[in-house]
Amino acid sequence: MQDTSFAILPDNQHESKKIDYKSIGRLVSYTAVGNNTLEITCENGFVSIIFYRDDIVRIVMNPKNKPSKKTSYAVVMEPENIALSITEHVDEIVVSSNKSVLVIKKEMLKISIYNEDGNPVVEEIENGFGFNENQELICYKKMDHDDHYYGFGEKTSFLDKRGEKMTMWNSDVYAPHNPEIDALYQSIPYFMTIRHGKAHGIFLDNPSKTVFDMKSSTESYTFTAEAGQLDYYVFIGPTPKEVLEQYTTITGKMPIPPKWALGYHQSRYSYKTEQEVRDLVRSFKEKEIPLDAIYLDIHYMDGYRVFSFDGERFPNPQKLIQELKDSGIHVVPIVDPGVKEDPEYSVYQEGVRGNHFCKYLDGTIFHGDVWPGNSAFPDFTSSNVRQWWKDSHKFYTNLGIEGIWNDMNEPAVFNETKTMDLKVVHDNDGDPKTHRELHNMYGFLMGKATYEGMKEQLNGKRPFLLTRAGYAGVQRYASVWTGDNRSFWEHLQMALPMCMNLGVSGVPLCGPDVGGFAHDSNGQLLARWTQFGTFTPYFRNHSELKSVRQEPWSFGDKYEKIIKKYIQERYVWLPYLYTLFQESSVTGLPVMRPLVLEYPNDKHIFNLSDQFMIGCDLIVAPILTPDTYQRVVYLPEGNWINYWTEEMLQGGKHHLVEAPLEVLPIFVKQGAIITQGTVKSSTETKESEMNIHVYPEENKKVTYRHYEDDGKSFAYEDGKFFECKIHATLENNRLEIIIDTENEQYRPDWVNVVITIHGVNSDVELIINGKKHKNIGLLTRNIVQVSVDRTNFVTNS
Repeated sequence: MQDTSFAILPDNQHESKKIDYKSIGRLVSYTAVGNNTLEITCENGFVSIIFYRDDIVRIVMNPKNKPSKKTSYAVVMEPENIALSITEHVDEIVVSSNKSVLVIKKEMLKISIYNEDGNPVVEEIENGFGFNENQELICYKKMDHDDHYYGFGEKTSFLDKRGEKMTMWNSDVYAPHNPEIDALYQSIPYFMTIRHGKAHGIFLDNPSKTVFDMKSSTESYTFTAEAGQLDYYVFIGPTPKEVLEQYTTITGKMPIPPKWALGYHQSRYSYKTEQEVRDLVRSFKEKEIPLDAIYLDIHYMDGYRVFSFDGERFPNPQKLIQELKDSGIHVVPIVDPGVKEDPEYSVYQEGVRGNHFCKYLDGTIFHGDVWPGNSAFPDFTSSNVRQWWKDSHKFYTNLGIEGIWNDMNEPAVFNETKTMDLKVVHDNDGDPKTHRELHNMYGFLMGKATYEGMKEQLNGKRPFLLTRAGYAGVQRYASVWTGDNRSFWEHLQMALPMCMNLGVSGVPLCGPDVGGFAHDSNGQLLARWTQFGTFTPYFRNHSELKSVRQEPWSFGDKYEKIIKKYIQERYVWLPYLYTLFQESSVTGLPVMRPLVLEYPNDKHIFNLSDQFMIGCDLIVAPILTPDTYQRVVYLPEGNWINYWTEEMLQGGKHHLVEAPLEVLPIFVKQGAIITQGTVKSSTETKESEMNIHVYPEENKKVTYRHYEDDGKSFAYEDGKFFECKIHATLENNRLEIIIDTENEQYRPDWVNVVITIHGVNSDVELIINGKKHKNIGLLTRNIVQVSVDRTNFVTNS
């Protein structure tokens, strides 16, 4: 009935009851503990302040007991020793580090934080923080007129979340995603504030239901937690990139993914038989469309039992997997947490006998209905259970599988609440907590067990994990896709800010189902979505059982040609993308970025949701509506070059650009250097040639760092990688290019290097590594090209 107009019947409308709020109260006493901690006792509770670094402060409030210093599994950093200065005044206490100052008001405790320049970072308003009669914990912060909010993980609507109220509660949402849908599959209770070009961040480390309210007031915002402690970190910044470094120092950074994970992936719910999979591969090969992975949805299993193959549909999975691997294609099977209740099923037997399943307080196993029917769920909060789950993945790795797809791990259950009974008690390694308290951590811990198990079993190869559900820190283990979207243009539009905010939330490897999962796609939509997918960090086409087919050739030759071109473009751009993924593994910066991350002072981009950056020198502006062959593109300061036409456009302006169906608008910043590869059938194909594109700027030296490794192992952690720096200086029609090899413990396959210089005269004097090049190939009026050999690079290693 609630899906009809009955929901808005006047008699059903009730005034919301005002819930009484109780402040933590006046400061009673405080004690400095060690070099980095302050313990405070208040009238109505306790507060701990812990400096993790000079620019990272943790604040924990507990109204009942002294706060626990134990963190969730999201946190990987231990506090550093900080030289704090504590000064007490009549009405306040001032705590200073080298990069931040905390002012603690004694009367009705309020904590405000300032940066080293004395500018406010976060300020608490009159209410400060406390709790209500429902024992929800609440914190009130001042909202500045110029505040803009980014992050919050996987949320619909526009890029800037000012004016939004967002719930963190991992939820299986098949119904159409739209701005009204609040809680989706991922809960990342973290955000970044940009104010007057400066930035700071807050991470609320609480895996129960939490709510961020940037909507109810224009003067303040709140965040609340339904259970546990109010435990949050403040990141001082002061730049957006520094905030991301600080956040990912706390929650961890993504390891470099295997290179095949960055290629084009094809999926459907479901490719049901070995023959269907072979036919699919044959079509890709015959049509010369690159492909790196094929996914097996739930129909590959025996009655939807995890760790099984259906003997009739897939009589010899090991042979199939090896055949595909020999042709450069990986197989990624889906693995859900629900284990079918079947006393003759070995996995269920092991789970019961090993005490591995989630239980009620009285010891009864919780069962819920999912794809296999009545099922039990592993208690991933237990390290013993995670070890069992790790070991169970030998079933897959022994078959040659190197990638796993975790789904339904919110956990989703087919009941009215859509999830596990909140009264279930998790073991939590001897610190038992209810599912109400740990719900948002379930998918994260499943991913942790899966990734670590695969890593142990793959003999040095990098595993790939795709997950639907997760929590802050999920980037350490998995890539993220945005769940059951639909084949609507509106869902294509929505994918851009969703992926940008996931990137700002520390998750670099993310993307939507290209073409849309549910409903029916069409040729034009799939073509435009594939163009966008060329630059989404994770690139998978996926569709559901009842929808029309949407493989690249499904809508005729006209669209197939365009879709093929942009899948091929993905492989051309892989060297550039791969370098950005390596950078992300060190800095935490996303590959796909909102422009505001690079230009936080530009008022035109605070809520720019329909274009994005790849790295710091590339703007991509997809077409997001049907029958549209031009669009307005905003280019920030500097000069920008149309990637396709070489036209130079002035920054700080809006431009109307042409975009026929076969064109994805791409713009390169003048002063950029870009490395590209060649079209390949998969990432397993050796790279034959490296292409370096230089877009020089007069009287300016520009530098680009290019990175490569074997793309498969963790040898890069031991220094076995290739890294070179490319420097270009243009002065008085003289262009000098120096390529320094800084590390060559890994040697790339390519030797030949083609250097293309854009925006110069044909008579430009070209010096490469000290050698003058006379025989320059002229491509067009303002593009010249020359070939060099990698062995001629300057070596500094």
